[in-house]
Amino acid sequence: MNDSSDARQYASATQRNREPILEVLLQVLPPVGTVLEVSSGTGEHAVFLAPRLAPRQWIPSDFSPLARASIAAWREQYPTENLHPPIALDAREPVWLVEQDATLQRHPIVAIVNINMIHIAPWSACLGLMAGAKRILPPGGILYLYGPFKQGGQHTAPSNAVFDESLQLQNPEWGVRDLEEVEAVAQAQHLCLINTYAMPANNLSVVFRRESDSVPLS
Repeated sequence: MNDSSDARQYASATQRNREPILEVLLQVLPPVGTVLEVSSGTGEHAVFLAPRLAPRQWIPSDFSPLARASIAAWREQYPTENLHPPIALDAREPVWLVEQDATLQRHPIVAIVNINMIHIAPWSACLGLMAGAKRILPPGGILYLYGPFKQGGQHTAPSNAVFDESLQLQNPEWGVRDLEEVEAVAQAQHLCLINTYAMPANNLSVVFRRESDSVPLS
């Protein structure tokens, strides 16, 4: 249990997946610019990844006030120059407040990182994430997703099927998404799937690149 004065929250999976996530991000992220983390959760990934991905700037965000408090507490515990304060962001909104931030003209967002969100959120959050990535990312910008996915309509492991069932019992709008459906939504927003990486506990890293609007979709 946390001390009542400590707003930090903990997610046990972070310890298992943060190093593999870092390995992929080091390969796929642009070398400079700002990374927007959508749905930062506890903030544990932010405080681990940001200093190891410098000189890139890292902006954590979350819809939940409790999550933002946790992110801020972790940031206070492990301060690093390139980790910004958490911002409020609901991926479903048609315009994100971060899009109106004048400071980003000096440090434009070149990548969006989204870890363990789209299966623990309504499908509209995935749609909003893709639309936001189209609005914000420049051509060549990167959208990185991490989490469990079905492929070809099938679960990739029995544990993922059990997890999917438990999610839908909590909320019928939640559930493990089909990678092909996610890819189709991304493609409609000029986001091209460039690679997938096998990750711990039957998860995937899924990497999209923002294409120019003039590039014809296949």
